[in-house]
Amino acid sequence: MGTLRLNLPTVLTLSRIVFIPVFILTVFKHPLFGAIIFGVASMTDFLDGYLARRLNKITKFGIILDPIVDKFLIVAALFVLVDMGKLPSWIAIIMTVREFLVTGLRVVALSKDIIIPAEIGGKLKTTTQILAILCLILGDSILGINLNVPGIILIWIALVLAVISGVKYTISFWKRL
Repeated sequence: MGTLRLNLPTVLTLSRIVFIPVFILTVFKHPLFGAIIFGVASMTDFLDGYLARRLNKITKFGIILDPIVDKFLIVAALFVLVDMGKLPSWIAIIMTVREFLVTGLRVVALSKDIIIPAEIGGKLKTTTQILAILCLILGDSILGINLNVPGIILIWIALVLAVISGVKYTISFWKRL
């Protein structure tokens, strides 16, 4: 596992950094386009990890950068939803604290050559968050179909999963330290 190599998975991770300001600048005036940008950026999250494992291109740089960039994308979307009045700020704050707590623990563990892999709870949380964010961004902009209610249900599920998986990561961190 190398330290700094620019490979396809790393390029996909870095592309999410570019997607974030484009998403923020477009979503308010063009929710559908913003949702597409967010969706594509989210797909690169799944794709970069898959390709890194499949092509044996896992690097320490990627292990550190990927979750940080993922968190920036999710947090940006959460705060956009707060600004749009579609999400209570306290939910965004709890999810943001969880995201950076877990990422911080993983980075500290990695600095001690301990890898705390993503758990199924965290992956379910991320998938649920992404679907909730997409539903809330789209609202009723697709053929008048109201996606706000499914979005709210999904965000509550994501919140519960965030807390549970955050506790699991913390316990895993202290056990491995």
